[in-house]
Amino acid sequence: MTNVGGPVPAGELAVEAGCSARQLQRDFADVLHITPRQFGQALRTDRTRRALRQSTTVLDAAFAAGYGSVRGFYEEAARRLGMTPADYLAGAPRQLLLWSMASTSVGDVIAVATPQGLAAVRIGRAADLEREVRQEFPQADLQRDDVAMADVMTALTALCRGAEAPEIPIDAHGTAFQARVWSALREIPSGETRTYSQVAVAIGRPTAVRAVARACATNPVAVAIPCHRVLRSDGSLAGYRWGLAVKQSLLASESR
Repeated sequence: MTNVGGPVPAGELAVEAGCSARQLQRDFADVLHITPRQFGQALRTDRTRRALRQSTTVLDAAFAAGYGSVRGFYEEAARRLGMTPADYLAGAPRQLLLWSMASTSVGDVIAVATPQGLAAVRIGRAADLEREVRQEFPQADLQRDDVAMADVMTALTALCRGAEAPEIPIDAHGTAFQARVWSALREIPSGETRTYSQVAVAIGRPTAVRAVARACATNPVAVAIPCHRVLRSDGSLAGYRWGLAVKQSLLASESR
């Protein structure tokens, strides 16, 4: 294939797969619930992050990730990570992250956002949440901005009480598999639930039930990525990162 390290044209990928570009789009939608472009973006983001974590210089990371030039790697990584490769390599110093907090029906909620969307949403006690976020993003320039985050917090507060809200942009990075699971979770309508097995089937990995459960457990964006809507096969709540009482409350609010 051409364009090493960058996006592969759908037509070229279809030729490699032995089908038409339209059929390739349909197959990705049916099996993975994402487009080939979204899948490629997740893979490239994961590859870029791994290369930077395993390298000591940006040049080494660029070649380890399969890029033909450092310039192309810089441009691609900046889009994928929301920061330059050098900043990521150094632990994201000075990366500007906005945050805000609100009291909701399920407890205090803190949200952290990059310019691209939500990077983290946590539920708990106000006294603990800011400390947890600063520990998670130790090198970032975390700034509280209740005005800039007002629409996001209004939407999250509405979601917590089971009300409709505009879709919130997400900028949570994970593996390609996690991205598939999180995308599938966002397709579960409010007021409905799925089992881990059903989510595994929905993403085309029916035997990956435990991996689906792990992806739900590591969901960094509570409520907006509704992992609380996933249950055990017997209908029981199973675990929830922010407590079973919160999960039960969210589901009860959505079922009204």
